[in-house]
Order: sequence, then C-alpha cells, then structure tokens
Amino acid sequence: MAVLLLGLAPALAHATIKQSSSGLCHPPQSPWYERTTNFTAFDTVEACLAAGGRLPKGVSVASSSPPETDYQRSHFGHGWSDQDDDCQDSRAEALIQTSTTTVRFADASRCRVVTGRWISPFTGKVIQNAAHIDIDHVVPLAWAWQHGASQWPRERREAFANDPSNLWPVEASLNRSKGARGPDEWMPPAGECQYVSRFMRLLIKYDLRPSDAEAADFRRLLDVCRG
Repeated sequence: MAVLLLGLAPALAHATIKQSSSGLCHPPQSPWYERTTNFTAFDTVEACLAAGGRLPKGVSVASSSPPETDYQRSHFGHGWSDQDDDCQDSRAEALIQTSTTTVRFADASRCRVVTGRWISPFTGKVIQNAAHIDIDHVVPLAWAWQHGASQWPRERREAFANDPSNLWPVEASLNRSKGARGPDEWMPPAGECQYVSRFMRLLIKYDLRPSDAEAADFRRLLDVCRG
C-alpha cells in the first residue's frame, strides 16, 4: 500500500529531498531517507521529479488540499516532449537555440547536446558543459497549476511545459533552489529585472492569475526595475 504524505506540502517545501545515485527521490517520510547518505539535494519533491527523479516504491505524494491544487508533473506531460520527432526533445532544442556557439552532440544521431556556450540569465556566468545545466521553467509548472493551469486541457499544459519562451538554461543548483516559487518568494543572484519581466509576460500570454498579494508584489518589483 502506498504511503500517503497527507497535508505535508508546507513541511516538504523546507525539508531536504534526497535524490539517490539511482535517481530515487526520498522525502523525509521515505523509509530509506536516513540511509541515503550520498545524494543530490532538492528543496521540493516536485523539483526532484522535474529533474528526472522518481519516487521509491511505496511512497507517493498527496495533499489534503482541494483536487484542483493537487499538482503532479505528469499533468504537464511525461518529461520533455519531441513534438517534431527529430529525436531532439525540448531540452535539447532549448540548449541549441540559446547557445552562443554551435553545440556539440554526444554522437552522430544528434539527439543529446553535450557542450555549447550558454550565458546563465540567473548569474551572467558562461556554462559550456550541458551536464551542468538545468532547463528552468521561468513560470514553474506547480505554480502555474495553482494559478489556473489546473483548468486547462492537457494539450495546453504540455505546450506550456515545452514552450521555448518558458525555458531557460541555468545552473542546476539555482534551478533546484528556486523550486516552484515565484518572484515574490525567490529571486536570482543577477538578472532580476529580466527574470521578472519574462515571468510577467508569460502570465499574460497564458492568462495565469496571481493572487492580489502576489500581483501587488509583482507590480512593485516591476516598478523597481523601471526606476
């Protein structure tokens, strides 16, 4: 029987999620949590799953919130899509499109990008190894789900998850630090105004609805950027 982690969303937001070397995402309630000593840390289960992890058998994440707030990554499709069937999924295409030099692929199939030259919008630093990059959803999928995407048809959610305008190559550590938070709760070390502006454009594009308090915070941030 699956272990349901009921009503623990606030706690999980602050607990370290341990991704083992085998890719399993262990929240504190996992029976293997304490035994997992060699791991990659995430702020949320959702961030670990979005990075390609999976939950161990017997563990699932549920919420005591109403059904419309029950976010699962699978609501937005199962990972990166390859809509044109050219073997380059939306992660690879984002890397190709944003590299300032011609990218190098792992092999002749030209499916997986291994090197290029990317300038992180979160720090301004140059990254050349694709393995050091996460593709950040500027508007996180979980955030979108809670602000209107739960009412979308599946096709629109999948399009949103793979929309190039919502995909940024950034340092893996910063993407995982950000988690599912918006600009009112998390800001990058640099490029704050660029980040807030793109976040807001995406809200308008997809008619996502922040709360009154969030909207006020976003307006304040934009006012600061405008000087």
